[in-house]
Amino acid sequence: MQTTTHTQEHSHSGAAAGTAGLALAALGIVFGDIGTSPLYAFRETFEGHGIPVDRANVLGVCSLILWSLILVVSIKYVLFVLRADNHGEGGILALTTLVVGRDASARSGKKVLALLMLGLFGMALLYGDGVITPAISVLSATEGLKVAAPGLKSAVLPLAVVILIGLFAIQKRGTGAVGRLFGPVMVVWFAVLAVLGLTEVAGNLSILEAVNPVHAFRYLFTNGFDAFLSMGSVFLVVTGGEALYADLGHFGRRPIKAAWFTVAFPALVINYFGQGALLLKNPEAIESPFFLLGPQWARWPLVILATFATIIASQALISGAFSMTVQAMQLDYLPRLTVRHTSAHHMGQVYLPAVNLLLAVGCISLVLAFGSSTALAAAYGIAVTATMGVTTVLFYFFARSTWGWSAAKALALCVPLGLLDFAFFGANVFKIPDGGWFPLLVAALILVAMTTWRTGRRVVAERMAVGRITVDEFIRSLPEEVTRVPGTAVFMFRGDGVAPPSLRTNTQHNHVLHEHVVLVSILTDTVPYVADEDRISTSNFGYGVHQVVARHGFMEEANVPDWLDGVQLDGLTINSSEVTYFLGRETVIPSEVVSMAPWRERLFAVMLRTAASASRFFRLPPDQVIEVGSQVEI
Repeated sequence: MQTTTHTQEHSHSGAAAGTAGLALAALGIVFGDIGTSPLYAFRETFEGHGIPVDRANVLGVCSLILWSLILVVSIKYVLFVLRADNHGEGGILALTTLVVGRDASARSGKKVLALLMLGLFGMALLYGDGVITPAISVLSATEGLKVAAPGLKSAVLPLAVVILIGLFAIQKRGTGAVGRLFGPVMVVWFAVLAVLGLTEVAGNLSILEAVNPVHAFRYLFTNGFDAFLSMGSVFLVVTGGEALYADLGHFGRRPIKAAWFTVAFPALVINYFGQGALLLKNPEAIESPFFLLGPQWARWPLVILATFATIIASQALISGAFSMTVQAMQLDYLPRLTVRHTSAHHMGQVYLPAVNLLLAVGCISLVLAFGSSTALAAAYGIAVTATMGVTTVLFYFFARSTWGWSAAKALALCVPLGLLDFAFFGANVFKIPDGGWFPLLVAALILVAMTTWRTGRRVVAERMAVGRITVDEFIRSLPEEVTRVPGTAVFMFRGDGVAPPSLRTNTQHNHVLHEHVVLVSILTDTVPYVADEDRISTSNFGYGVHQVVARHGFMEEANVPDWLDGVQLDGLTINSSEVTYFLGRETVIPSEVVSMAPWRERLFAVMLRTAASASRFFRLPPDQVIEVGSQVEI
């Protein structure tokens, strides 16, 4: 059996755009969430926990905010975690894949399984956060109406719902288009944050004492348990850090790093210090310190700008949810969904209609159910803190295995960060009865769905393996008088050297075999993108039977006709417009053999039925597809 390699003309040019342009777009996508935290974080830290608004406490909170931004976002994520990319792609699932490998569920070892489940749970938590972020961000901005025009209080919820509907409606335009639209607005937003903050800081320079971390420790020790609980609200200033990592594939590390250190980080610190300076002068301003930073005439412009900014803030988690879902599908943790790539230059920019609809329904339901950003703040944070903690654990093993760090070096970085993650998580645990249960419930449901799908797929593969024969055995078993019909038949089946069940069934019942038979196996690599020269490999079994193995990255959309067109086989050049594609379709039925709990078997059956068809997933022409069905007992 001879093996050759085929190269196709397809390039990935995600680095074509300049760093400055991508940094501008990143401001509109990546930093929207963390950039709008000044709207509510300071207020919730004091009002939500009954801590007196006095000089010592204001300096302490400002110090906590500053050092949280430095340690969690600047050091942990921007300087270190962003470097833990899987060939340019980020996110907790990409990190998990780097640590345990794509086929971790099939590998032995309790540590491997524990790390895999930890990574999957962290990913599931981000979905819960992805539902809350748009809801709390938009609602916190529309609540500015109560400051600018108290008579319009009743319009807050309806306006938030309308804005959310519009936000999810434009997602189909793609991340790039949304980023170009939102980027300039966020430049204005961060500029306004800086100007508003500078105005107050200039009038009370004593607020700069908060740079000293002693004030943070003094705040924690003086206020005791109340201060510890308030850290759950302080944490709101760093929410968006995990989304920053998840959106790495959309823009790249350099643009994100440049946007953070030159624009987002300075503007945020200046604004938080400005709010602190305002409270030193007027403690009663704690009711809405952000909107009260500006003069009276600026209230309406601030409400309008904040509304646009919070719409943009929601984009980070929405884009991250799209990316994570594609990764999970390609790694076979979720059933196939319709994926639309929205950029010819940046293959990480995708849109998933089903995920978009679910997020939209979830966000709008939360707004109507909780009714205020303060109520939503109780549900916000628990998912992000848990995910950040999971990321720290996974990063430790990544640094040890991939970068070759010693245990001492990895612990020196990860232990302090882990303690900070644990402190934030502990403070947020007390939010669970007041709404923190919601993201945990969402995460649990998604984790159950992912593990059920993965287990069900494994069981189906094991059942179908019974009686499996090799291609060579299949050829030897063919009767001499088998009818050979003209044309090329392509059988989609993932199995190297194994005869697809659809091929055996078709030959057994129709008693014919095409003149040319091509067995196509699609393999997803643990890298996001596969180089052209590594895409296609072929094998010749003789008797007119060939095998083609097509590899693609977990962030690439499969396009079998494009990949096959022009492939050279012995005596055959494939013309994808003239072939017939044969697909196997399995229907699962319960059996007395216990492979999963009955309710999980039913769930898997539902997921299998609702998955997008293989023909659509592989972009096969409908008029060239024949499906061969089979029943599988699980």
